[in-house]
Amino acid sequence: MAEIGTLADAVGELIADGDVVALEGFTHLIPTAAGHEIIRQGRRDLTLVRMTPDIVYDQLIGAGCARKLVFSWGGNPGVGSLHRFRDAVQNSWPVPLEIEEHSHAGMANRYVAGASGLPFAVLRGYVGTDLPSVTATIKPITCPFTGEELTAVPALNPDVTVIHAQRADRDGNVQLWGLLGVQKEAVLAARRSLVTVEEVVDELTPVPGAIVLPSWAVTKVAEVPGGAHPSYAQGYSERDNAYYAAWDPISRDREEFANWLREVREEVPA
Repeated sequence: MAEIGTLADAVGELIADGDVVALEGFTHLIPTAAGHEIIRQGRRDLTLVRMTPDIVYDQLIGAGCARKLVFSWGGNPGVGSLHRFRDAVQNSWPVPLEIEEHSHAGMANRYVAGASGLPFAVLRGYVGTDLPSVTATIKPITCPFTGEELTAVPALNPDVTVIHAQRADRDGNVQLWGLLGVQKEAVLAARRSLVTVEEVVDELTPVPGAIVLPSWAVTKVAEVPGGAHPSYAQGYSERDNAYYAAWDPISRDREEFANWLREVREEVPA
């Protein structure tokens, strides 16, 4: 059964240097507060996994937490590039960053394979693209029934998956709804998981379209109101568009980023 505690304790117990860590959420319910706690605790040499790395990954990369990024798209949504990400790839600042690029479909299928206990996933999505020539984890495979050439990608099984959700009950059952990505699959594929929530309640009430992650599938739960900011949590908060715009000049300049990083490290952890 999932344990309920503080964010600082959960990150300290679950995430170690060198781990493969997925922080998932698609536009909505992005676990930003957890990413900042990883920065505060000074984790290093992480392999960061995410279908759509946005500014929280830019921040983690700029803070020197990452050794490698496994992803399918990266950017500051609605604004432009991730400049700390670019600086790491182009100039190895603050440390070199290895990248492993996939398609959205490839990443989603890798999580599904991991959640299903399978060693790999098979799809058509890479045929005719250049990605197999630059990504070693994309391999051709022949269908044994039709002879069709398809593509295989290995399962994703993060050491730790981190997500944000609307609420959990006191037994650690987690409920989330609205615009969802691969949170469910990423949690089920992981060896350990941390869910930050807007609130812990006595009982989960039904919500149309909601999914529930049972307590047995979650390792730790931490109550962190606003933990998805600047992304939104449906029913609790709206997207802070101004924050995304303000991030662009901060991320472009190493000195401005260093000032931002100093402020985050001095924040009181949740």
